[in-house]
Amino acid sequence: MKKPVLVIMAAGMGSRYGGLKQIDPIDKEGHIIMDFSIYDAVKAGFEKVVFIIKKENEADFRESIGNRMEKQIQVEYVFQDLNNIPDGFEVPEGRVKPWGTGHAVLSAINAIDGPFAVINADDYYGQQAFQMIHDFLTTQEDDEKYHYTMVGYMLENTLTENGHVARGVCETDADGKLTAINERTRIEKHEAGPEYTEDDGVTWVSLPNDAVVSMNMWGFTGSMLKELKERFAGFLEENLPKNPLKCEYFLPFVVDELIREGKADVTVLKSRDRWYGVTYKEDKPVVVAAIQSLKDAGLYPQNLWK
Repeated sequence: MKKPVLVIMAAGMGSRYGGLKQIDPIDKEGHIIMDFSIYDAVKAGFEKVVFIIKKENEADFRESIGNRMEKQIQVEYVFQDLNNIPDGFEVPEGRVKPWGTGHAVLSAINAIDGPFAVINADDYYGQQAFQMIHDFLTTQEDDEKYHYTMVGYMLENTLTENGHVARGVCETDADGKLTAINERTRIEKHEAGPEYTEDDGVTWVSLPNDAVVSMNMWGFTGSMLKELKERFAGFLEENLPKNPLKCEYFLPFVVDELIREGKADVTVLKSRDRWYGVTYKEDKPVVVAAIQSLKDAGLYPQNLWK
């Protein structure tokens, strides 16, 4: 079997952080969250990482992030480009928004020839997640169905004290296969436990602490790239007339289509690790303290790359 590749969606980094130079380190050694993801991936057995970035950020990205990784893991760069769309389509006048996570992954089609894992650039996933997804991708192959995977987290391990979050709440069957992801765009931590609202807080619906949620950590065989390519034109044809400036080709939507068509199944791997991210500026001290506690516990060296 071909060795799995780690794909990191980082094309949004410049816009979210006001330029790569301004990315906040989360420890005194200057590491960012992505350093820990790559460290965990290397430890789990990944030997190549593909960064999906914007072309205009390439020099800054190499200097700020990429160059220090190259001694640890094979590095390749691909570019998410708004103009990279099928023949017969044009970028609508005034469109600046990227085409979404499905299009981002499709940008890597020439850099991947086998199984691959996909993560967000600015999320901390934990060591267990990378080991589980690597083990799955090195032991599973497509047969009459595509066999994909997703690492799910317990909802309570992904919440913030500082406001609301959006999460995809997963439903699974008796075999642990994904059957649906329900997008809940406003979940808050309340005294009684997690609750979500769909009417701006007029009514709230409770969710179990151990509800499994998707944090955009996926594992695919190479078949996913073929499906993303084949379905993109149909997506544009349907959605450009309705929402030319903001429609997005989301990766989970394509996964959902393949499940409903019976072409794929998705094994949900459950991580007990805590997920960390900086949704609000007030979250940063929590992440800084958590990373230091993980170092103090011996899970990471003080300096990852020395």
